[in-house]
Amino acid sequence: MAAKIRFINPEALTKPPSYTQVVEVSGPGRTVYIAGQLGTDRDGNVVGAPGDFRAQAVQVFDNLKTALATVGAGFADVVKLNSYLADIAHLPILREVRSRYLNAAALPASTTLAVSKFARPAALLEVEAVAVLPLRTARAKAVIGRRGSRAAKLKAGLRKRK
Repeated sequence: MAAKIRFINPEALTKPPSYTQVVEVSGPGRTVYIAGQLGTDRDGNVVGAPGDFRAQAVQVFDNLKTALATVGAGFADVVKLNSYLADIAHLPILREVRSRYLNAAALPASTTLAVSKFARPAALLEVEAVAVLPLRTARAKAVIGRRGSRAAKLKAGLRKRK
């Protein structure tokens, strides 16, 4: 049985254009937390020209996409996004970029804050995500288990040789 996810905008609250007020998850599932992603490439370099918020935002969402894919997830599985901006004036660009990645019919709950500094001085935003996925199937567990066993055997073999 997969986790059930409901996206709710209560009548008594404003209906936001780019997120959902309440996301309810029930049933068995896996919760995945993705660390805040910056607009950096694989080598850790901030992308775009200095101050290019759009280039960094696209890279942030590409990085989130990659992180989600490592656990078999996609943006449809995201239930919560937290966004941190160096300048809140960039919010319209963030909304435009993230709309290309998210399902408009099932937008995650979201928080956006302006912050004074990031750990990387050239960074203009950081976004973290929470995703919910179904439990792994017995077959997926078996494959992962076999890989783990193979790795353990290889390590044991290497230890014996030393």
